[in-house]
Amino acid sequence: MTQFHLGDADQSETEVSSSVPRTDEPLQSAPFAASPLTGPRVVTLAYDGLCTFEFGVAVEVFGLARPEMGEGWYRHATAAVEPGLLRAAGGLTVTATGGLALLEEADLIVVPGWRGIDEPVPNKLLQALRTAHGRGARLMSLCSGVAVLAATGLLDGRRATTHWRYADAIAVRHPRICLDPDVLYVDEGEILTAAGSAAGIDLCLHVVRRDFGAEAANSVARRLVVPPHREGGQAQFIVRPVPQEREGQRLGPLVEWIDANLQHEVTIAEMAARAGMSTRTFQRRFRQLTGTSPGEFLLARRLRHACDLLERHGKLSLDDIALASGFGTPATLRHHFRARLATSPAAYRARFGQRI
Repeated sequence: MTQFHLGDADQSETEVSSSVPRTDEPLQSAPFAASPLTGPRVVTLAYDGLCTFEFGVAVEVFGLARPEMGEGWYRHATAAVEPGLLRAAGGLTVTATGGLALLEEADLIVVPGWRGIDEPVPNKLLQALRTAHGRGARLMSLCSGVAVLAATGLLDGRRATTHWRYADAIAVRHPRICLDPDVLYVDEGEILTAAGSAAGIDLCLHVVRRDFGAEAANSVARRLVVPPHREGGQAQFIVRPVPQEREGQRLGPLVEWIDANLQHEVTIAEMAARAGMSTRTFQRRFRQLTGTSPGEFLLARRLRHACDLLERHGKLSLDDIALASGFGTPATLRHHFRARLATSPAAYRARFGQRI
């Protein structure tokens, strides 16, 4: 079990970190066989200069005891990149029970935010990650952890993302990566990357959905008290002024009305009238308040509703789902799934639908 030690509350984080003794004692790896669980083996990296939030996200999703999930749930371990006490943000020190040998058994390896975008990555870690990937393990980075995966060369020619503040630095250092700094996360199959810290929660829940289905992900999300699903292609952030109270009051009921009428034709003129604005003013203010156009917002709500139906109602036909979500025909539904989600409704249902 990973141990956290609080530093002196009267000391600054820098003072606490600099006073932590380092040792070269070898770490003893706790075998996964000691766990009563039988599910995928997840290893989260720990290192000197650890980003505690991203580390905590991975442990919260993959490492907590969840007896309601049964024996097939994840088996989690923490692997230290260096031996001895590891300094972490917030005046903490961490001692892990395992070293990089744990990566040899991992099915999924999580790299929290790295200690510095310019900090070199140890060669032994790079080689361990390449070896794990070569035998089929999935690799996942959270926030600036993409710097570690980039250094392995495994992201060359692939799509990836990171926190917007690190995007330029990564693009300069690793020009062969197809970097998309405008999304929450990217799933390339065996390699996954998340943007900012909170986007790491979204990606971890996405992995749970892939592995165990929508209901399992929703259960984890409920315990985290976070939305159960945000699409990876959603924008990282939106620069907009704080909405005026009166306009917020207008748009709240409008969104509720849109959600209740997705199966019907909804025009921008009708939305503007319900918001008590001219069409031109409504379009401008809606974008300022939401970061997107009314048409894009409506399409996103239709897609979200279609996804919900595919997840929860396995017996509904695509014709019924297309009508209920406002797309009209299965062909139109498939078109928007391919364009926005890079998949088909059938494939989405097969991956995320309820397991009976």
